[in-house]
Amino acid sequence: QVQLVESGGGLVQAGGSLKLSCAASGGTFISYVMGWFRQAPKKEREFVAHITWGGARTYYTDSVKGRFTISRDNAKNTVYLQMNSLKPEDTAVYYCAADPYVRSESRADEYAYWGQGTQVTVSS
Repeated sequence: QVQLVESGGGLVQAGGSLKLSCAASGGTFISYVMGWFRQAPKKEREFVAHITWGGARTYYTDSVKGRFTISRDNAKNTVYLQMNSLKPEDTAVYYCAADPYVRSESRADEYAYWGQGTQVTVSS
């Protein structure tokens, strides 16, 4: 069973950048696909990005394409989310998630393992 710990959140002005990290332990990291989700106040958790086991394929929700980049370092058991050109509507708690296999990368209920989340606040 894998444990996930996110870090790197904070307060940033619109147009700025942040890089989130998610460190995994307790499992064989390369055997998990990884996703980033976010949840704003009073909204449902939504898909942000996904990366396959070796990192060959990535997927993004339309609202972050061209601004966010997901990557992973399997030697460090870590997945990253580089966020550029941040907007106030990106404000949310960001969660990383893991699963050995998902049929639909954008469905939160496909992922078995979740971190505790890290807050990202973008001021206008």
